[in-house]
Order: sequence, then structure tokens, then C-alpha cells
Amino acid sequence: MREVDRRTKVSRRVFLRGSATAVPAAAVAAAGISIGAEAAWAQDAKNLKPHTVATLVRMARDIYPHDRLADLYYVQAVSGYDAKAGQDAALRKMIEDGVAQLDAAAQQHHKSPYLTVAWETDRVVLLQGVEHGALFQKLHGDLLVTLYNNKEVWTKFGYEGASADKGGYINRGFNDIDWLAQA
Repeated sequence: MREVDRRTKVSRRVFLRGSATAVPAAAVAAAGISIGAEAAWAQDAKNLKPHTVATLVRMARDIYPHDRLADLYYVQAVSGYDAKAGQDAALRKMIEDGVAQLDAAAQQHHKSPYLTVAWETDRVVLLQGVEHGALFQKLHGDLLVTLYNNKEVWTKFGYEGASADKGGYINRGFNDIDWLAQA
């Protein structure tokens, strides 16, 4: 009969890898920053608070929700706000105040900041409460351009791009319906 040792074995390499990620996470938690590991990219912000940038990305995903799109595309769509906030103090104040207002509403209803409200439906209700505010209006309008003008996103939606330089849609894709049964 063969005996199987079912104890968990941790190699030195696995231990060091785990501790290398645990120490910075503990330092961030001790500092009171509410950015999770999934939003660590927000730490690169130079003019806006990392929490603000992560909240903008969450807002962008909730305003224009697409399950097929990774967060990367939403990050690209709102990344310009950090640079613009460095040049325009009024824009920075509007963004920071808008996020603070949204977080206050989330604290009142869910006892947590907007970024950590778990359910999308709850976050949408919070967004409906601020949809007439300056931050929501700016983000909503700008995302139409920054999110949907990204050529990498076009393929996710099945859009092949402009066809004028290729002869138009009559000669390229007009009758390419493969999902409709032939009559």
C-alpha cells in the first residue's frame, strides 16, 4: 500500500513570491488606501489620487458596460484625465469633487466607497443619482469618443473599420450574413 503525504508543501520560491506580494499589500492596507490588487495600475497617476482614477474606470464600465471588453480598454479611455488634471486645476477639482460626491452617496447607502460596491445594479442606482452632475456629464460624453474610437475595441464588436478606402461596403461585406438561414 502506498502512502500519500497530503500536507501542503511550500517551496522557498513559492514562499518568496507570496511574501513579495503580501508586504506591499500590507503596507497599502496600513496606509488606508482602498485600491485593490486589480487596480494597482492606478498608483501610476501623477495628478489625480489613485482612488479617483480607479473610480473613474469603474464609472466608465458602469456607464458603458460591455462584458466582452477587458478593463484595459476602460483604463485607456480614462487615462487622459490624469494628464489633463495636471494642466487644468478646475478640471482636477471637478473630478475629485465628483468622485467624493459619488463616494459619499455610496457610503450613505452601502457603507462603502463607490469603488467597492459589489453589485453593478447598486452602482447604477448611485450613478443615476449623480447623472446631472458635471463629472458624469463629462465622463459620459468623453467616453463616446475615447472608448469607441479605439480600433482595438472595434474588433470586439465585429466592426471591421472604415471601408471607403477599400471600395465601400457594397464590394466588401454587404452580403456576408452567415448566421441567417438561406430562404
